[in-house]
Amino acid sequence: MKQVVGMVVSNKMQKSVVVAVDRLFHHKVYNRYIKRTSKFMAHDEHNQCNIGDRVRLDPSRPLSKRKHWIVAEILKKARIYTPPTAPVYENVPSSTEAPPS
Repeated sequence: MKQVVGMVVSNKMQKSVVVAVDRLFHHKVYNRYIKRTSKFMAHDEHNQCNIGDRVRLDPSRPLSKRKHWIVAEILKKARIYTPPTAPVYENVPSSTEAPPS
């Protein structure tokens, strides 16, 4: 087996991730290139991978029933959206108070 590059689609397990690997092959009858996706379970020792990361997998001995790959390196980290926090103002009177008369 050789190294493969794919995208992390699940990291809900401890020390394991699921990586989707895309490949193109030429269909002889249709004379077109077709994309196929394979999903591999891989060992992530330090739980560093997040969903959307691009990773390189190395083959290894069987680690469990479905896990035969190890995350060799994270090629590109995913951009994770963090909503902006509202600024906190102090000593500002609220608008619910009655206007001075």
